[in-house]
Amino acid sequence: MHSLILFDLDGTLVDPAGAITDGISDALRRHGLPVPADDALQAMVGPPLVRSLTSLAGVPADRVQEVLTTYRAGYVESGMARSRPYPGIARCVDALAGRGAVVAVATQKPEWLAEELLAVQGLRHLFASVHGSPRDETAATGGKAPIIRAALDRHPAAAGSAVMVGDRRHDVEGATANGLPCVGVGWGFAAPGELEDAGATTLVQSADELLEVLGGRL
Repeated sequence: MHSLILFDLDGTLVDPAGAITDGISDALRRHGLPVPADDALQAMVGPPLVRSLTSLAGVPADRVQEVLTTYRAGYVESGMARSRPYPGIARCVDALAGRGAVVAVATQKPEWLAEELLAVQGLRHLFASVHGSPRDETAATGGKAPIIRAALDRHPAAAGSAVMVGDRRHDVEGATANGLPCVGVGWGFAAPGELEDAGATTLVQSADELLEVLGGRL
């Protein structure tokens, strides 16, 4: 079994249950900006929101921070509580840790917010560490790769046999950049074929299947 297992957060551990897409839509409306189509909103779950607001929602660069501030306030107030762990995922993580693996979170969500979300959902105690973007999201660069690297550096004794688990292509790309395999989960926000095209080592459709796959070295 892998000695270090890194999990993405939204779309992998936790179902945002519309909190992210609805929150983005509400923030855009509050600032008099157009709301993109549903497929574009879905695509905004996972990548850095600063980048997605510009590239997918067409928010002018000088207005990104005000939209982001409005969105984050709503997410903290009600969005985190709306989210739900995916079926069986807590049991899967607990079982992996019980078998001796170091289990950690690597997300492009701001690290402080990831910590809060995991606490609200009663999941924080399952993970040895949490790694995410800086509090100042406009300063976040490099995508998922440096976040995964930070997790590897935090757990050097286990980093020689590590794997990433995620639901979007940037999870796969960040893992590949660090020389890791990536297991793609089919219950998240990837478009059809996205994970396969990105080079995911394998694709699973349930937490039980994920536990079975991670039980042996890829």
